Amino acid sequence: MHHFARRSAGFTMALAAAGLLVAGCGDDNSVSDTVGSVTSAVMPGGDNATTGPTAAPGAEGSPTETTGAEGSPTPDEDPNADAGETTVQTPDGNEITVKGSIYQKYTEAGGPTGTLGMPEGEEQVAGDGGRYQNFSGGTVFFSEDTGAHIVWGDIREAWEANGGADGQLGFPTSDEENTPDGKQSEFEGGTITWNSSDRSTTVTEK
Repeated sequence: MHHFARRSAGFTMALAAAGLLVAGCGDDNSVSDTVGSVTSAVMPGGDNATTGPTAAPGAEGSPTETTGAEGSPTPDEDPNADAGETTVQTPDGNEITVKGSIYQKYTEAGGPTGTLGMPEGEEQVAGDGGRYQNFSGGTVFFSEDTGAHIVWGDIREAWEANGGADGQLGFPTSDEENTPDGKQSEFEGGTITWNSSDRSTTVTEK
């Protein structure tokens, strides 16, 4: 009797094994259904069980906004940020704001009716964290170390040809000044002079 029971059990196991072999040779859907039912049985929670890691906020593949990233210089702090501002409406109907140290320099130059004229765009980042704003008559550049100064005309063209604020000359440290032969402007890394007789410019680095 016991021998017959062992043989029956062995026969039943053999049939089960054969069934698995047949399932393994069937189509992919039947295999997937089998594996899925096994997974649901094993994993706690059945169909509601989590089958993969959940991405944490800011993880790779989940872009988040960053400020001051490498390659994007942060503007220097303007010590005269509370010095005031003005919004100028240009002839084409745009409203442009001039503020802080650049506003102070713009006011000294006579504002919209002065030598700088109307602003052409909003304040921008210059060099390694400075600021600048373009006007119809020239540009005001500012950095925390040098303050705000006007660069224009042939001296500005020569400065920009030498790399501007990113070049060896760096930011301006003075407005344009009169000389016996014409004009000159001082920069962190040198001087640019302009000769009124032939309109030539000379760059002298420190």
